[in-house]
Amino acid sequence: MSATAQGKQDRKADILNHLASMLESEPGARLTTAKLAQAVGVSEAALYRHFASKAKMFEALIVYAEDIIFDRVARIVSEQPTAWTKTSQIIALVLTFCERNPGIARLLSGDALLGEAPRLRLRAAQVFERLETQIRQIFREANLNQEPEGLLSPSVSASLALTLIEGRLARFVRSDFSLKPTDTLDPQIDVLSQLFGHAAAQH
Repeated sequence: MSATAQGKQDRKADILNHLASMLESEPGARLTTAKLAQAVGVSEAALYRHFASKAKMFEALIVYAEDIIFDRVARIVSEQPTAWTKTSQIIALVLTFCERNPGIARLLSGDALLGEAPRLRLRAAQVFERLETQIRQIFREANLNQEPEGLLSPSVSASLALTLIEGRLARFVRSDFSLKPTDTLDPQIDVLSQLFGHAAAQH
């Protein structure tokens, strides 16, 4: 990569980092490109040389978060032995990542996208749809591999896991990040393990 290309990538990363920071530091506020340009230390025109629109900035941040999450999900799926250990670690992964990145939590939950291009809310929702598909596939493969079957179908198991993730993220954002999504998570994970019929595998 040339020095010029590397410089552009570094500037893009800098813009996205400031965007995430502003989403965290101003919960409930609508972000403007003027505020973002001021935080980055460039003109609005300079922002638009790197991103065609504010929507593109938000979309790039969603993709960044999605790539990180699913890179780690892939490792969990390949390394963990049972459907339940895979699922419980995926739940903890997503909640921990969002707890450590509150601005991204606002983005993925849709809170930061009110008043923005409608397609951005759909794009953020796709991250959760992809997670649900992944977990559903984990339980389907477990059934094919003759792991002990849980009380719920793969589809219901995946839906319940996503309900836990999205509900905890919604509380985190609604509380202005005071209610941590991983707080008191373990007892709920234990209940899920019993519903899914994999308590023995967990222990």
